[in-house]
Amino acid sequence: MKTVHLAEPDDFDGWRDAARALAADNVPPGDVIWQIGDTPDDLFADAGTSPPARSRDGLSVPRAFVDLARKAALHHSPERFALLYTALTRLRTEPKLIDDAADPLVRRLEGLAREVRRDIHKMRAFLRFREVDDAGTPRFIAWFEPEHHIVRANAAFFIDRFAALRWSILTPDLSIHWDGSRLEQGPGAVKGDAPDGDPIEDVWKTYYASIFNPARLKVGAMLKEMPRKYWKNMPETALVSGLIAGARARESGMIDVARTQIGGNIAAAWAALRDEAAGCTRCPLHSNATQTVFGEGPVDARLMFVGEQPGDQEDLAGRPFVGPAGQVFDRAIAEAGIDRAQVYVTNAVKHFKFEQRGKRRIHAKPGAGEITACHWWIDQERMLVKPQVTVALGATAARSLFGRTMTVARERGRAHHLPDGGGEAWITVHPSFLLRLPDEAARAEEYARFVEDLRAVAERTG
Repeated sequence: MKTVHLAEPDDFDGWRDAARALAADNVPPGDVIWQIGDTPDDLFADAGTSPPARSRDGLSVPRAFVDLARKAALHHSPERFALLYTALTRLRTEPKLIDDAADPLVRRLEGLAREVRRDIHKMRAFLRFREVDDAGTPRFIAWFEPEHHIVRANAAFFIDRFAALRWSILTPDLSIHWDGSRLEQGPGAVKGDAPDGDPIEDVWKTYYASIFNPARLKVGAMLKEMPRKYWKNMPETALVSGLIAGARARESGMIDVARTQIGGNIAAAWAALRDEAAGCTRCPLHSNATQTVFGEGPVDARLMFVGEQPGDQEDLAGRPFVGPAGQVFDRAIAEAGIDRAQVYVTNAVKHFKFEQRGKRRIHAKPGAGEITACHWWIDQERMLVKPQVTVALGATAARSLFGRTMTVARERGRAHHLPDGGGEAWITVHPSFLLRLPDEAARAEEYARFVEDLRAVAERTG
């Protein structure tokens, strides 16, 4: 028997080097004991430590296996490293093993990796920082209890998202600390080492309570995505039990109450949402765009227009519909009897997607992944504004609102019910469509149809 000592529970690199050396020596999986740190050895195992790394020549594995192994190695199962080594040895004679979804070993490893990915997602979604004073400068501390060994693997996400802040993430097994330029690791902590709350939480709770919609409440679905065990570490979830208990009573009066508080909580919640969106990194578009272009208009507007994405001028100005398409939009709604100052205007995608051609930035259509990534923002805007009618300008906006492909030519000119219960919606063309028409007569005809669509919408809210 051979014993391999790995430095940490998530020591994938140590496992990989040891596994390659063992495989090169043709050591059967049943003759290897995988241990972490100073765990007591098996009495019948070799006294040596990890075998020396061997040349990797002659041992090639599919990239898919490496990606799977990196995730599965973070699982808390004590069998994970043995299972991975078994798969590695089989790959030498079964090079297509990783593609066999029916194989019991592959299914087991995929299951481990899936649970790890879910835990990584939960940490990103449910971890909450609290601000404390650290020698006169702010520091943000969070407590989290992961199910698997994901903390170090998840550190890069938080560094990328909060690079300018000084923060610490405390967990029972280890802690990580970021000072703005360097990441350090420390010992595990207890929940009492993390602060209970800070002033920022009051604003966040106000926002959460404002957008909570009892008409859309599905407790089972909520618990599936946000299990109760995470509630104790999240400030907003302290409100959930009370909000659920009073959901029926709130449902009948929430709209009237919200309208009387426009100058207070709703407006503050919208401002907090806009400020949060300014730092959005949900999809790669943020890396090239100048800034997030959020919606604008009264937060009690009865009519909301949703476009596709910001254009070049919108990206530079930080406001929706101010470029050439915006000028067409302004002229058309004015002819339809709609006052832009009384409507809320936004986009399905908040960052400008473009192709660089010389000095020009040419519009590129957002993909399904980018629409989905941005859906969270448009959904929050709609829950805060609660428009009587929402107008999708173009296919991208329609897909965002309805969650599926909608054909503008077939669906325009009539009312639709939004699938999430968010009221009435209409679909029409995007103003940029009119600008792209080469024939002047066709452009005039389509513009007239566009104005007629807008007049029909105006009648629904008048």
